[in-house]
Amino acid sequence: MSNPLRGDVIRLYKNLLYLGRDYPKGTAYFRERLKAAFMKNKDVTDPEKIKKLVDRGEFVIKELEALYFLRKYRAMKKRYYEPEH
Repeated sequence: MSNPLRGDVIRLYKNLLYLGRDYPKGTAYFRERLKAAFMKNKDVTDPEKIKKLVDRGEFVIKELEALYFLRKYRAMKKRYYEPEH
């Protein structure tokens, strides 16, 4: 029987893979780390544990979005404002 949280896990993986395209260390590095993290937890069957892992993944998504936003902000600040010395 299929786990009802399987769709959530697949959606999380796809979202993280999509966000990894802009990762500062490169897409290949991000993909390797992502795959390793998911493979490490592939045998987890407890729904509570899976839910906690999915929630942690959602937190990582928020952190990545904040990282990308900050990087864009810094680039724009460099372009339009004089350096503060």
